[in-house]
Amino acid sequence: MVRPTARVLTLLELLQSGGIRTRAELADRLGVDERTVRRYVQHLIDLDVPVESVRGRYGGYRLGPGSRIPPLMLTDDEALSVLLGLIAGRRTGLLTADGTANETATAKIRRVLPARLARRIDAVLASISFTGSPPRTPAPDSAVLLTLAAAVRARQPVAIRYADRHGRPSARTLHPYGVVAHEGRWYVTGADPGIGEDRTFRLDRIADARPLPGSFIPPPDLDPAQRVLAGIARAPYRYEVTLHIQGTPEQIRAVLPASLATIVASAGGRQRVELRTERLDWLPALLASLDRPFTIERPAELNDLVTALAGRLLNAAGGLTAPDR
Repeated sequence: MVRPTARVLTLLELLQSGGIRTRAELADRLGVDERTVRRYVQHLIDLDVPVESVRGRYGGYRLGPGSRIPPLMLTDDEALSVLLGLIAGRRTGLLTADGTANETATAKIRRVLPARLARRIDAVLASISFTGSPPRTPAPDSAVLLTLAAAVRARQPVAIRYADRHGRPSARTLHPYGVVAHEGRWYVTGADPGIGEDRTFRLDRIADARPLPGSFIPPPDLDPAQRVLAGIARAPYRYEVTLHIQGTPEQIRAVLPASLATIVASAGGRQRVELRTERLDWLPALLASLDRPFTIERPAELNDLVTALAGRLLNAAGGLTAPDR
């Protein structure tokens, strides 16, 4: 049996969604008559919630402006989304001038969560890494995210149903190391015991995740974010590019980040750099911005594009007129 207090809170949640709600609509949603709706509205007013009565044919009730913020009613998904946004802001530097506001808001929301949900969200927050840029897409399916986060924390295998880039479905067992938000995407990285290799999966391609019995031991010095970046850099593309660049890894990383290229060896102050790409036309200008000596091992098409860019720059420089002295 639904208690009156629960219906009053449901009424508040309906009003918080915005717009004018008619008495008939509210009565239908709450499962009561219109007289009871009026009584519930009065309960909210007695609690200093600014509920306004709107007259007319399409009249009803709405929340009006007030000096106090009315109590917020968050579903599990909404609470998870809000906390993810706060954590992402703190870890990627998107803070207000008063950086403590982020911390206090997180603490307040965390404090009022039901214990069941708080434990699950704590697992999510403890298992997520950010690569430096905030996600530009919504958080993935909360059921999948919560299951994976709990498995990361408990070091427990999970079974996932996954579709690759071509839409081909497969069932996998995964030992998840961590969840990573990178460049607008969410990933989980871990070991696939079926093939004996580490794998990275996009969460938006995981249709279902469920925990399996047992446990696993993650590798030492684990850095899930770096594993995801390295996996993205090694993903199959049309062109495989190998370069030899004069400079330190730090100088190269300033232009070719870990998500784009892999530094595989060094000798005599030169770094062997590998990357994969679907197109080559953007690379010559990027390599020029390195301002470091480099040679191209492969592919030959890239060498032609770099030579063409150098020719255009020389022609442009030759057309400049000397300034008057």
